[in-house]
Amino acid sequence: MDFQRIAQRGIKVALLALLVLIALPLIARGAVALWAARFIYAVEEAPARRVALVFGARVYASGRPSAMLADRVAAAVDLYRAGKVEAILMTGDNSTPDYNEPAAMREYALALGVPEEAIALDYGGRRTYDSCYRARHIFMVREAVIVTQRFHLPRALLTCRALGIDAVGVAADYQRPYGYSSASLTYSLIREVPATLVALLDVLRRPLPPILGEPLPLFPPQEGVK
Repeated sequence: MDFQRIAQRGIKVALLALLVLIALPLIARGAVALWAARFIYAVEEAPARRVALVFGARVYASGRPSAMLADRVAAAVDLYRAGKVEAILMTGDNSTPDYNEPAAMREYALALGVPEEAIALDYGGRRTYDSCYRARHIFMVREAVIVTQRFHLPRALLTCRALGIDAVGVAADYQRPYGYSSASLTYSLIREVPATLVALLDVLRRPLPPILGEPLPLFPPQEGVK
């Protein structure tokens, strides 16, 4: 038995498998980004939807939103002022008592002049999938303008649309590139590659988020619409 030849074949197979593992997430990311481009608008060009769905991001210990989160809230406020949306649903992580993304988002939106009655908070949005699932099945959102950074929009649009929300997106990149740290931006861009592949698996599997609860519709249900 030629062990050297067997070993060489084994190395080739292992290298091929490694290339596939590297290429698959990149291909998935590229394909989803190309697909999502048709649904992304500037604030002034975005089609009207009843709800702006704003995804959470880092909040500092002081309660101050990070630059990315501040941009997301600011873009949603611009949509509200332009009459593009009637309500703003802010979804984010509140998994510990001393960390609360939705509350920080609310305070910033209020400071920018949005009336309190136009704001709804979702404290169970630990992941993009959780936020989209809860928007559809807890808050009964059927159409939305998704507000987040451009690098996140393809994955967010894929997830929300697959879960039954007629979603378009607005890129909240007001302070980019100078307002975002290069390390944070680089990490976020790299993270989207495997995260997009996970999102594809999520929308195929449809797992239940860890936090559910009773329905809390943002608007009175329309007759004949579930």
